[in-house]
Amino acid sequence: MPILTSIINWLNVKRIHQMDLFRKYPAEVQQDIFQKLITRAVDTEWGKIHDFISVKTTKDFQGCTPIQTYEEVKPYIDRLRQGENNLLWPGEIKWFAKSSGTTNDKSKFIPVSQESLKDCHFKGARDVLTIYFQNNPETRVFSGKGLTLGGSHKIDNYNNQSYYGDLSAILIENQPFWTEFIRTPSQEVALLPKFEEKLDRIADETIQENVTSIAGVPSWNLVMLKYIVERTGKKNILEVWPGLELFMHGGVSFSPYREQFKKIIPSEKMHYLEAYNASEGFFAIQDDPLAPDLLLMLDYGIFYEFIPMDQLDNANPDVLTIGDVEKDVNYALVISTNTGLWRYMIGDTVKFTSLYPHKIVISGRTRHFINVFGEEVIVDNADKALRTACDKTGVEIIDYTAAPVFMSDEHQGAHEWLIEFVSPPADPEYFATLLDHALMAINSDYEAKRYRNLTLDKPVVHVAATGTFYRWLEEKDKLGGQNKVPRLFNERKYLEELLEINARIKSNN
Repeated sequence: MPILTSIINWLNVKRIHQMDLFRKYPAEVQQDIFQKLITRAVDTEWGKIHDFISVKTTKDFQGCTPIQTYEEVKPYIDRLRQGENNLLWPGEIKWFAKSSGTTNDKSKFIPVSQESLKDCHFKGARDVLTIYFQNNPETRVFSGKGLTLGGSHKIDNYNNQSYYGDLSAILIENQPFWTEFIRTPSQEVALLPKFEEKLDRIADETIQENVTSIAGVPSWNLVMLKYIVERTGKKNILEVWPGLELFMHGGVSFSPYREQFKKIIPSEKMHYLEAYNASEGFFAIQDDPLAPDLLLMLDYGIFYEFIPMDQLDNANPDVLTIGDVEKDVNYALVISTNTGLWRYMIGDTVKFTSLYPHKIVISGRTRHFINVFGEEVIVDNADKALRTACDKTGVEIIDYTAAPVFMSDEHQGAHEWLIEFVSPPADPEYFATLLDHALMAINSDYEAKRYRNLTLDKPVVHVAATGTFYRWLEEKDKLGGQNKVPRLFNERKYLEELLEINARIKSNN
């Protein structure tokens, strides 16, 4: 496919110039996006209630439009699903992405407009390849097919007006017909609802294909790759797909899975490229393969605002736009989108590692943290500390979760961890000590609370039985897609459920 590759490279030149524009002029590009969003929504019910016709500046917008969570916008979404139009965004909203609900068992249904499909989600997917082509001009990724491991929920008919499913299923359902020639598996298999059946059918369809790229959430792709290696009797996945060169991943931190991918894909020529996308939008792409941060994509029909996390609970927090942010500050991400989510707090937190261009790392969740004792441990802290403990003990992690141990008359507070390893450490207590010390080195609040065990005792670490986290997701009907286990939580709900499953598995072995 050298001719196809040359044509694609030629088409990418224009897009690279557009990216350079928002790298150099982020505030101006975002202001243009803001004006287009307000203009489009003036005659919607939301736009009329919040007087969008009078909005001239971002300050006007912030003054008339409150910060929203899903619970607050849900009444509008319920009406949209019943077939009402022109509520949050002009025209019909036909598609709703069923969220995995990582902070709540109750599913969320995120509206997906035609504009967001075209100008955000599909544009983001194309830009991942555009950036990859720019960094790897000799790529042969289009000499074969791309394998996308879609979600566990097919498209379901809510009523005659609307449909819902995993975002990945919605994207597959709406892709142009010609993508069937460059992707695998078939649409029928990709949209199968049962994960185990999907694995089997994917293997049937893809083992004989020339797969050159894969895309999806690391945890589920690792399950798929191991399944295909086991089924074929090969030593690694390159014996099945020798042309594999690219894994485009997102959804969870790749750090805990990196070493496992290197083992199952033992090639120095294998490339890994991270994207930050969610049901609500496509946000950022790793443009430098040697750096972990992501380029914030500023021209996808999304207007960004940022709330410093130390002000999140204030009655009137500072809310910043792209021109006002600073490096190394933990911000809650707020978005207004071309699907009608207005000043919507997505629940993620980010830190800027660079300005001009604006690059971010995903530092955690506004709700996924442990802060019972003032320690303010976020997912980014946990990932880094676990990486340190793993490096020093030579082990690898499959999955983990942690929650507080609340103070009582008998004991101090602590953090309790359940960790599933590829192979457990020889001395779990030593691993717990390394984890504790790494967290103290990373997080000064945690270190202060650990001083002389006055507030926090040393962490309690349990080694999970193989399959514990998989079983929890299975019982929640959350296998596949972007579903994931909550890493940190301020309550013990998820940990208690997982500990019970862990005990059950161990008693049966």
